[in-house]
Amino acid sequence: MTTLRPELPALMVEEQVRSALLEDLGRAGDITTYATIAAEKKATAEMNAREEGVIAGLELARAAFRLIDPAIRFEALVEDGDRVMPGTALARISGPARGLLSAERVALNFLMHLSGVASYTAIFAAEIAHTRAKVCCTRKTIPGLRALEKYAVRLGGGSNHRYGLDDAVLIKDNHIAVSGGVAGAVHAARAYCGHLVKIEIEVDGLEQMREALVAGPDVILLDNMGPEVLRQAVSLNAAHFQLAAEDYAGDLRRTRLEASGNVNLQTIRAIAETGVDYISTSKITMAAPTLDIGLDVVIA
Repeated sequence: MTTLRPELPALMVEEQVRSALLEDLGRAGDITTYATIAAEKKATAEMNAREEGVIAGLELARAAFRLIDPAIRFEALVEDGDRVMPGTALARISGPARGLLSAERVALNFLMHLSGVASYTAIFAAEIAHTRAKVCCTRKTIPGLRALEKYAVRLGGGSNHRYGLDDAVLIKDNHIAVSGGVAGAVHAARAYCGHLVKIEIEVDGLEQMREALVAGPDVILLDNMGPEVLRQAVSLNAAHFQLAAEDYAGDLRRTRLEASGNVNLQTIRAIAETGVDYISTSKITMAAPTLDIGLDVVIA
């Protein structure tokens, strides 16, 4: 089955870009451009990748130019999700020069940041491509940019964890401490939430995991466990559901396992090879370097 590329709703794009443009224009607009460029002046520019990576955010760049001046034409030469090499032309922009220059920074900010997230995610995903594990982002995102960063993660070959506090239950150690125990917390969540809401619980050892398995969550988060303990957790999960190794991956009844904590490019391969289903890390959003992309006027 073909997996379709993720998309961003146009309304969401416009809201984000409009806010960024208003922040940049401030109280008086682009006084540098107003002071140096005649209103009737036209220009054409190209966006180019200066390093290898995965592109994300072209529609936000397009919206930045359109919202500044609808007369500006933005022609994307690649698509979001494409891997590009240094020197690849990403887009050609032409029209009123004032608008082109005023929108440049906002367009590049979105494109460079989101392409950086997609590119960094792709590096993590490549490290574990030989396993069934998927690398997932977390709620550790830049405030206001969560939906965009999670979009970029998917373009890079990663998966999304929950978007916020309202779309899935994640019972963490502090919830367990306050509520009084693993089983009670899972049962309370199951009674409170609708049948379509997934329930995940964090455990810090195999004893807590045994309690969790009996309570029956959808996912168990194995927090800060080394590869050897993670392998034991996978075996414990298989034994609980009385599964042979060859049946484990595809069995729909079993609880899914997620590993988290101390995940980086040096550790993720060993974690994935233990047999867990998901590996969550904030690195792919919070530590992703921007992808170097430039905009240069080619005709003025």
